[in-house]
Amino acid sequence: MKKARPAAALALEDGTVLYGESFGAEGLCGGEVVFNTSLTGYQEILTDPSYKGQIVTMTAPLIGNYGIVPEDAEAERPWVEGFICREVAKVPSNFRANEDLSTYLARTGVVGIEGVDTRAITKKLREKGSLRGFVSTANESDATLVDRARAVPPMEGRDLVLEVTRRRESMWTESTSKAVFLPEHQFDGPVYDLVVVDYGAKWNIMRNLTSLGFKVRVVPANATAADVLKSKPQAVFLSNGPGDPATLHYARDLATAMIDKGLPVLGICLGHQILGHALGGTTYKLPFGHHGGNHPVMDLRTRKVEITAQNHGFAVDPALFEKGDVEWTHKSLNDGSCEGMRHRKLPIMSVQYHPEAAPGPHDSLYLFREFRKVLEGVYR
Repeated sequence: MKKARPAAALALEDGTVLYGESFGAEGLCGGEVVFNTSLTGYQEILTDPSYKGQIVTMTAPLIGNYGIVPEDAEAERPWVEGFICREVAKVPSNFRANEDLSTYLARTGVVGIEGVDTRAITKKLREKGSLRGFVSTANESDATLVDRARAVPPMEGRDLVLEVTRRRESMWTESTSKAVFLPEHQFDGPVYDLVVVDYGAKWNIMRNLTSLGFKVRVVPANATAADVLKSKPQAVFLSNGPGDPATLHYARDLATAMIDKGLPVLGICLGHQILGHALGGTTYKLPFGHHGGNHPVMDLRTRKVEITAQNHGFAVDPALFEKGDVEWTHKSLNDGSCEGMRHRKLPIMSVQYHPEAAPGPHDSLYLFREFRKVLEGVYR
């Protein structure tokens, strides 16, 4: 007879306590509770290092129906602190899968809770902003659980990058094999040496860069300018990652050094925010962040709208663009926040969203090609 799963509870810092069933690992976890509006791509979400410190609520009602596929991971392990679902599929249907979602989370130590009202959680977060939360499969009182949620450190002021970055540098050689990407990644001309600074880099970003003709060397987040420059790279990429960008002084200093060297720089997500600081700006905390695969963004240069994948809780303050040297290139059509920028004189560009489409739409894949064109202009 199959063992019954224990009850699980979710407590929020505002005093809310919801009960459901445990799936995945049993135990305790705390973090900032956010919601993700993607209909698919839960495995990529689980393994995105940018979710370190967060408990993810999926707004789609059924999660896990296509199981776990090792080739679709964005890192070697899940990085979410916990996972909240309305219903988890018990029997996945996918010829590529090698295990179900619950087994995968149990094996990797991620606590999950299902059977709770994810619409109510999402509405609360939309109204109050992201809340600290705590998930437990232990038998504890509501008051204890709420106290545990309130004891979770806030995201502001946290450096989580050093917990997710690689420990040593390495070469990345894997390219994308997905046919849908191929038209975007046809290129002629030289292969450019590129250093990726790993603040929590998703694998599909590096696959795209490799496919587009970059020789990719990946260095840890705390690499020095000398570490980056020793191979005489032709460009630098600042990756996505978790936590508060304002705390990452070492990252800001590295970005400043690369700018001073005149190297082309591309930033995505946290890398975009780090560039914002290096160029003299600041960042601020969004009320509930942008997490999902259906966020509309306008390219202010062409007025074209892209549907984008996003995962971030901070944004670059628009005051940066009043100084004149940096152009605001992309804007969120949901809340008007900055989604992209470019230096008017230097070969520097960045976007807040995720053009690598893992998971998400492919509207923004052209940005990798656009960065290659920047290099073609610099090194012609």
